[in-house]
Amino acid sequence: MNTSAGISFLAPAKLNISLRVFGKRPDGYHHIRTVMVPVALYDEVSVEEGLAGIHIESTDPAVPTDSTNSCYKAAGLFMEWAGEPKGVRIRIRKRVPMEAGLGGGSSDAAATFKGMMALSGRTPPREALLAMAARVGADVPFFTVGGAALAEGLGERLTPVDCRVPFHALIVKPSFGLSTREGYARLRREQGDPPEDAAVPAFRGWEDLVAAVSNDFEAAWGDARPEIAAIKGELFAAGARAAGLSGSGSAVFGLFESAGAAREARGMLSRDDGRRMFIARNI
Repeated sequence: MNTSAGISFLAPAKLNISLRVFGKRPDGYHHIRTVMVPVALYDEVSVEEGLAGIHIESTDPAVPTDSTNSCYKAAGLFMEWAGEPKGVRIRIRKRVPMEAGLGGGSSDAAATFKGMMALSGRTPPREALLAMAARVGADVPFFTVGGAALAEGLGERLTPVDCRVPFHALIVKPSFGLSTREGYARLRREQGDPPEDAAVPAFRGWEDLVAAVSNDFEAAWGDARPEIAAIKGELFAAGARAAGLSGSGSAVFGLFESAGAAREARGMLSRDDGRRMFIARNI
């Protein structure tokens, strides 16, 4: 949409319904296989033409505004490809918590690509756009394409997933964030070949969805962050059909069949311990 602050796009969060981490590649990254689903918890990214260069603003002072910002990287790659605009100002209204495994920074980058295309009137070929997205981060292609998907390789190989189960997630972000780099180090994976091909999952009923929820990082963080298992236990006690860690953490989610059930659970999980809670449906 167009606003006085430029062209604005919503940037949804994601949940990892399942996440497997396999051996390391020769480049040091890991082979992964994950099913991700976008949910209606949003940042808002506004893009407008500005002075020469790339200028980032954010409502959250913890968000970097230099070249390490994912939106900065996305804008720079697009400008290299398109040659325009010569300058851009990007404003990020943060709601998706950072260091939570919810993909906020990657989603913001995907929204930036949409804004740059709208400003310039130019759209890269699909493969070129996805290649740029992958250069920004492993989850950026997922948000660029949209919809539930199986992501493999580094996260750049995407296959749509049939998800027919409407759910409401109660997302609990503890008072602490977790480092993705440290999470991978704790997994202690050795160098290895890509995993064998596996069937693309389909969630046609709650049984399919519940059976799929799993995350290798839960074991990686187990002893160091017992709060993760504790929050999962609270979610199950509050009636969640399934519960798990998203990404490399620290956010834990519980899946409920209705918004009312999720709201009731939120009341049961209310604590004065710095946690933040969000209810979001899958989209």
